[in-house]
Amino acid sequence: MKGEKCVMGQGVGSQAVKARAIVQSRDRLKQKGEFPNNGLRSPEAEEGGCGVTGFACNIKVKGRHIFAPSVQMHNRGNGKGGGIAAVGLDAQQLGVDQETLKSDFLLQIAFIDPGVVQDLEEEFIRPHFRVDHEAWLETVGDYREVPGLEMEPPRVKRYFVRVLPQVLGRFQEEVGLSELEPEEAEEEFVCQNTFQINMRYYSSLGEKRAFVLSHGRDMMILKIVGYAEHVTQYYCIEDLKAHIWIAHQRYPTRGRVWHPGGAHPFIGLDEALVHNGDFANYFAVSQYLRQRNIFPLFLTDTEVSALMFDLLHRVYHYPLEYIIEALAPTTEMDFDKLPEKRKGIYRRIQASHIQGSPDGPWFFIIARNLSKQGA
Repeated sequence: MKGEKCVMGQGVGSQAVKARAIVQSRDRLKQKGEFPNNGLRSPEAEEGGCGVTGFACNIKVKGRHIFAPSVQMHNRGNGKGGGIAAVGLDAQQLGVDQETLKSDFLLQIAFIDPGVVQDLEEEFIRPHFRVDHEAWLETVGDYREVPGLEMEPPRVKRYFVRVLPQVLGRFQEEVGLSELEPEEAEEEFVCQNTFQINMRYYSSLGEKRAFVLSHGRDMMILKIVGYAEHVTQYYCIEDLKAHIWIAHQRYPTRGRVWHPGGAHPFIGLDEALVHNGDFANYFAVSQYLRQRNIFPLFLTDTEVSALMFDLLHRVYHYPLEYIIEALAPTTEMDFDKLPEKRKGIYRRIQASHIQGSPDGPWFFIIARNLSKQGA
């Protein structure tokens, strides 16, 4: 951790203090329950070959246009997990105004067991958030109407939320985040609340009953046990418009998927990440995250990838160049050809993060909302 402090402290001492405070605030989450497999990936969760696709456009494009490329990579999946993410949505289609779409967290929850809706809302939503809009996602009448879809997908409810001011103030005081700006603290509250929902209704139960699909601003994720193209059909999003679409076909050749939680994409905060490949050092990356009080629950390479990206981007505030170097270190001749100043920076990044860098063949597509940065 010494090297990490050094990297974080380059002209951003206050940010280093904030980052350490966020990491320490998550220590209380250890008390919430036992974590699956103590960071070990079970055989049921192991990855194989997968298919990923995506596109971005300066005009909003209908969801039907992610359908065709998903079908084209149908052979890269085996029906055990498919998912889609959309970023840069159409406010009117979602029943809100543009300001709500831009500023509210779009909390989207998959209810495998609809019987837990009231309990979940009463514990994790109503007491903590101002709910500006909520709605169940439209679906086809019967999942068997979708050719090839063999398992009924979960019902999904969408909430546009902001943390209540009194809740946020109490949270900052109780977990030691008084140094953070309210917006930064609100983001961390949303992430920790999502973790607790998943612990209660997904990880700690033998029967998986509900989990958070996404919670970012102006973005959404949907995933099922099936193929990616089934998502667009079952949830009737062929006409939903967005600037960015990504999709994933899962092919876990060495495992099985018995619920949609293990499918991709996975979330950071305002990011959705899909992945093809396999980490040889999954346990090492998981331990790196656990040392920073980040606890993977879904036991997949893709989940730890999204958590790592969120740590480097939102908590450590690294620019994209440094994030890439932390995830994929520059080596050998490529490193030797770097200017001396950049070599020095990269050495410090590698010293801090090499144990958390994924090892093995991997490929990411990340869709993210950068509206906070004026993008």
